[in-house]
Amino acid sequence: MAVCEVCGNNYALSFEVHTVGDAVHVFDSLECAAHRLAPVCDHCGCRILGHGLQVEGQFFCCAHCARSQGHSELIDSI
Repeated sequence: MAVCEVCGNNYALSFEVHTVGDAVHVFDSLECAAHRLAPVCDHCGCRILGHGLQVEGQFFCCAHCARSQGHSELIDSI
């Protein structure tokens, strides 16, 4: 058993996530992993769980949010 670094739950089915740069994180759920590791949209603040969009060092969950920040060249994939 290991303790989740987000919620502190000591859970038998916890898991490790190894990131680039050799950091190792321990979580008890995908929700906690997303809370700690997923980027945040620079417009609306939601966690980006899919591919999202990135331009000039900013992250966006969708083209609408990117356009709201002046990046009219970005479009959502179909």
